[in-house]
Amino acid sequence: MTQPLDLIVFGATGFTGRLVAEYLNATYGVGGSVAWAMAGRSLEKLTRVRDGLGIGPQLSLLVADADDAAALAKLVARARVVITTVGPYQRHGNALVRACAKAGTDYVDLCGEPGWMAQMIPELQAPAEASGARIVFSCGFDSIPFDLGVVYLQSEAQQRLGSSLARVHGRVKVMKGGFSGGTAASLMASLEAAGQDPALAATLADPFALTPGFRGPAQPDDNTAAWDELANSWTGPFVMAAINTKNVHRTHALRGHPWGRDFVYSERMLTGEGPAGKARAKSLARVTWAQNLLLGFGPTRALVSRFALPKPGEGPSQSQRERGRYEVLFVGQTGDGRTLRATVKGDRDPGYGSTSKLVSEAALCLARDVDRAMTPGGVWTPGSAMGLTLVRRLQERAGLTFSVN
Repeated sequence: MTQPLDLIVFGATGFTGRLVAEYLNATYGVGGSVAWAMAGRSLEKLTRVRDGLGIGPQLSLLVADADDAAALAKLVARARVVITTVGPYQRHGNALVRACAKAGTDYVDLCGEPGWMAQMIPELQAPAEASGARIVFSCGFDSIPFDLGVVYLQSEAQQRLGSSLARVHGRVKVMKGGFSGGTAASLMASLEAAGQDPALAATLADPFALTPGFRGPAQPDDNTAAWDELANSWTGPFVMAAINTKNVHRTHALRGHPWGRDFVYSERMLTGEGPAGKARAKSLARVTWAQNLLLGFGPTRALVSRFALPKPGEGPSQSQRERGRYEVLFVGQTGDGRTLRATVKGDRDPGYGSTSKLVSEAALCLARDVDRAMTPGGVWTPGSAMGLTLVRRLQERAGLTFSVN
């Protein structure tokens, strides 16, 4: 009988998948405490990646196509958890996540496609509950630092202030390094789908799109330039707020609304104080408005995809990844006006270097650290499925720091 694996990295021949495999090999080796394998649709490419990383032939290579349901069913049955980096998920992800939900195999991905997630949550919840599979979307830069940053700050508020925070502002202070080609492809796929389906466009704009059955209060408009009195800075729009905000609200809902059913979350970029900060915020808002307008047209999306954005499978050099970093400030306020601040920092570029560590450790946390009695089968977020347990693992192993200011 084949020995069960802890992890399977599906999509290991892609740029990010290769980084995941590289991280697992460097951190855990092969034949050690973590039993893992690489998977993809081409044995030749898998072999080339394995050899290129200097990994010996004892590492298993598994072949399955993203559209081959029968092959995927056999694949996922071999592992406790599957990591998939094969996006856009709305085009290539259905068969794999369905196979995991049916088989009882835990699943983590890098999805930043809220429209697809909103469609899959109600479909997957019942089979995942029945099989015991924990399905966890968005285990990369979107949305772990933001999702867990809010969970961490709220936990500290309970300990230090004896109260939850009625509102939290997530403010990106530093982001050195770009988005991945996969993230760019997912964005374009989402915009293309929204252009064809008005209902999907409404989903993308709804902060509560991932909390079926619950609608909270009106949330801030994060598409303009605005002064933030809690952060004491001008702020502008942040491109990933649309997915991160939805995951934060889903985490809150899955945890039973411990921060109050009127909880408000806002996510933006810090641009600084004074006239210069105001000017940068206004410039960022204008650029965001223009991008949203232009990308709403199919021909423009095609041109941008062809000439301006990184392609899936492309990415920065190792030195560029290692020089990257990010820092996110979280400022919360209780109902009676008391405030608390925390910072989340990552030691690599967000789109690749940090994301490859985040998704790897999230998968291992789910497989080894999280009791199924506390987190049973279902569709989760990182913050609701793993919470502070994952915070501790990421601080110990993945180069993140969570601290109260």
